Amino acid sequence: MTDYPMNTDLIPEVTAFFEPDSNTISYVVKDPSSEACAVIDSVMDIDYAAGRISYEHADEIIAHIKAKGLTLEWLIETHVHADHLSAAPYIQRELGGKIGIGSQITVVQDVFGKVFNEGTEFQRDGSQFDALFEDGDTYKIGNMEAVAIHTPGHTPACMVHVMGNAAFVGDTLFMPDGGSARADFPGGDAGVLYDSIQKVLALPDETRLFMCHDYGPNGRDIQWETTVADEKAHNIHVGAGKTREEFVKFRTERDAQLDMPRLIIPSLQVNMRAGDMPPADEDGKTFLKVPVNTL
Repeated sequence: MTDYPMNTDLIPEVTAFFEPDSNTISYVVKDPSSEACAVIDSVMDIDYAAGRISYEHADEIIAHIKAKGLTLEWLIETHVHADHLSAAPYIQRELGGKIGIGSQITVVQDVFGKVFNEGTEFQRDGSQFDALFEDGDTYKIGNMEAVAIHTPGHTPACMVHVMGNAAFVGDTLFMPDGGSARADFPGGDAGVLYDSIQKVLALPDETRLFMCHDYGPNGRDIQWETTVADEKAHNIHVGAGKTREEFVKFRTERDAQLDMPRLIIPSLQVNMRAGDMPPADEDGKTFLKVPVNTL
């Protein structure tokens, strides 16, 4: 892990926002030496049955940033989410900042551009985003340097973002009693996911890890912060020295039993566009497609 430029002596201020409909945790991360901040994995609210979107969750984040007098510099997507819609463009219109995602978004766009029959007008080059990160790329939040680590397996574009002593792991890992995310989406791979998790577990033991989702296994309260040391010792899927072969066998068998996420169809169409809706038709109406017998 020494190949990645990191300064774990820095302790950023992290504020979490839990969205219960999708069990997503979004974050505002503040540079300890300035008023600059980043937003990680924001959520746009959707009433799928009614076809209505709203921004209550995003408005909480906006209100927090304004109340603290912060300057938003980055809106980070850890990956193309399949279970919630991003609110990054909405927050960007209100507060500014750049929207960033892993460079392998182009692979995701190519796959799902075909799934949703998007046609040639849908750009598959990642140009909907302001920044595309390669493994090891760094960027600044105020005076704090952040580093993006490519962690594919759940999706090809997954990245963990390390900011000081805090790492935002997306769906690469869950809390120790939650294990890991599925690896059966197009472009996913259980063996690759195991290898990516080892990159995270090679971070310093005291590194704080922040989850994108938590489902309160066995009825416990929702949690979102743990450490590398805790994951290494106790993660039910990869901790305590579990081998790659053990993980691949378990993950493959487990994934075969899982239903598709409830919001996968709208989420993918919106999130591969950096949180924007598909273009409106000539009457100004916006539609999402439902591919039949495809996912």
